[in-house]
Amino acid sequence: MKKILIILIISLTAMSSVLAQTEVKKDTTYWKGKYEALLSFSQTTFTNWASGGENNVAGNAYLNIFENYAKNNISWNNYLGLAYGTSKLQSFEKLRKTDDKINLTSKFGYKMAKSWEYAALFDFKSQFTKGYKYPNDSVYISNFFAPANFQFSLGANYKPSENFSVFMSPIGARLTVVNDSVLRNRAGRAFGVTGDSPLLWQLGGSVNVMLKKDITKNINWMSKMDIFSDYLKDPLSPVFSWENNFVLKVTKFISFNVMTLMISDPNVPYINEHGKPEGSRLQFRETFGVGISYTFSN
Repeated sequence: MKKILIILIISLTAMSSVLAQTEVKKDTTYWKGKYEALLSFSQTTFTNWASGGENNVAGNAYLNIFENYAKNNISWNNYLGLAYGTSKLQSFEKLRKTDDKINLTSKFGYKMAKSWEYAALFDFKSQFTKGYKYPNDSVYISNFFAPANFQFSLGANYKPSENFSVFMSPIGARLTVVNDSVLRNRAGRAFGVTGDSPLLWQLGGSVNVMLKKDITKNINWMSKMDIFSDYLKDPLSPVFSWENNFVLKVTKFISFNVMTLMISDPNVPYINEHGKPEGSRLQFRETFGVGISYTFSN
């Protein structure tokens, strides 16, 4: 897994370099890109501290890449979001994962009227490494490509501006992959996948919303909402995720970052402190960080 992570980081670095070099040659009338990177650290040390506490250190890394193409009646919008974070407590030998995200979204559109397009959407979500229900670090509850979610949908895209779009699809497919036999066999129903097959196919409709807005010169907001309703099984209990990312630039290279993520998925069980699956629950995560950031556009 470490080798895979290293290879992925090297590949992303190389890809960013190639894109940067390519941007010089291509006509920016058609292509527009934005790249955001943030690296944050925190460290706390206690010595004879009367109120109590535990020495700890934490770090998070985030990368958002936006590449958009527009020419005549054709548009192609692409987003890649990566995140990984860990923390180390003095009393805990191993690093604890605090954040882990891989998200790729690509949307192709052909203009049919003002602010409206015929559109096709592809979306991929997964994580880099194993996840645990802490403090239990002996039984992992997720892994790389376990799960991995793919969505392909056809529909209409409402885009009144370059910074906001709503994709609506009456028909599409969603594929969940759990490429880990240990997870499938332990739970019997890992992320909706049952039996020997690592795949779960779903047919349904979806709504996908993307907002990228500069609230002020130094405050940027990115919001992404995804809803998928399975026509064949419980269509009134859709898969729902809503991500928000606020960046406040203090200086050119220092910024505050607040990220929230809310998920509701009837196929994902709640794992209790003993590593046993229970019924599905609403999931929520909030991350706040201060660190070194760099953003550029072309």
